[in-house]
Amino acid sequence: MTSSFLKLAIVATVSCLVSSSTTLAQLPPYSQKVTAVEFIQRPALELARADFAVIRWTTNNPGGSDQHFGVVQYGKDPKQLSQRAKSQIRLNRGHRETIFRVRLSGLEASTTYYYTVASMDGSGRCDGKTSPMSQFTTPGPGERFVAYPTRLVATPK
Repeated sequence: MTSSFLKLAIVATVSCLVSSSTTLAQLPPYSQKVTAVEFIQRPALELARADFAVIRWTTNNPGGSDQHFGVVQYGKDPKQLSQRAKSQIRLNRGHRETIFRVRLSGLEASTTYYYTVASMDGSGRCDGKTSPMSQFTTPGPGERFVAYPTRLVATPK
């Protein structure tokens, strides 16, 4: 009796695992690539210290391939955004929106930077829209900026 029950339990467990793993492995098809992304949440400074910053923005899902990049062009002169940072993400085919976050490294303390953002697919093709120019100022040494909620905080030593 016990061995029959044990066999039944093993068969039920294996069949359950097999059927759920095939269901989990099925991905929805690639979504149609949009003509141009639309900004749902404009680019903003999420976090900054004296030597780095994180820029965050949200767009509609650009569609196409799963591999995408958030790209930030930035510099100290608004007429010359000569530096570039990018961060790779994977699109979630089931989501209507995509959040991009890009870290800018090697910044100078107490310095104003100007930037624009865009996104591109894995082949390097732009998703069709670049943001208007924005700016931020890095905090001084020992301080940090945290956007949720927006505040300037002295970093404990």
